[in-house]
Amino acid sequence: MMDIDSIVQTITVYAIPVLFAISLHEAAHGYVARYFGDSTAADLGRLSINPMRHIDPFGTVLLPLILSLLTLPALGYAKPVPVDYNRLRNPKKQMALVAAAGPAANFAMGLGWMVLWVLLTFVFHVDQDDFFILMAKAGIGVNSAMLVFNLIPLPPLDGGRIVTGILPMPLARKYAQIERYGVYVFIALILMMQFGMLTGFLIGGMHLVQGVFHMLVKPLIMLLG
Repeated sequence: MMDIDSIVQTITVYAIPVLFAISLHEAAHGYVARYFGDSTAADLGRLSINPMRHIDPFGTVLLPLILSLLTLPALGYAKPVPVDYNRLRNPKKQMALVAAAGPAANFAMGLGWMVLWVLLTFVFHVDQDDFFILMAKAGIGVNSAMLVFNLIPLPPLDGGRIVTGILPMPLARKYAQIERYGVYVFIALILMMQFGMLTGFLIGGMHLVQGVFHMLVKPLIMLLG
């Protein structure tokens, strides 16, 4: 059982990485949707990096905290950015690209946190127990976890929408119907993770993503090291 100091430290270390990982993930969907012709999110003021426009009290704050305290990947969700796929110029194809924008944003943010860790470690020689080092590591972990989780190929997750956009139309229509049970899908995935049935997949995927981060920053480490 974690003591109050550990809980407070967890909250402070994870707060900024979680807020921006979730908020920019959602904003990315809206930006790509607008690029392809749907301005719904823009019209509602959701194309913003301000976390306050995207926060869901449970999904953005409580759920990641609960999962991190349970030593599980700190997953969460924000208020979904509304997308009217019928307003896209090529709805079926571009739906997959709009969906992929969220995980792509998490990849970019995770890589950014990795670059920060490299700079703090090799330029400023900051101790690995320093608050900002811990926050950078949290940013790497949170974004890699969100990327992997959201690519699970089940609607309403981004991976499910990507699959829907790739499948032939008759199959795509049937597969997209899973989305109506989205709340139950999310609960089932969290329970599977809690009981260890999904943890191996998530941890393995996170290690793979973080391995790519390391590969991309290796020239920077060699330059500074």
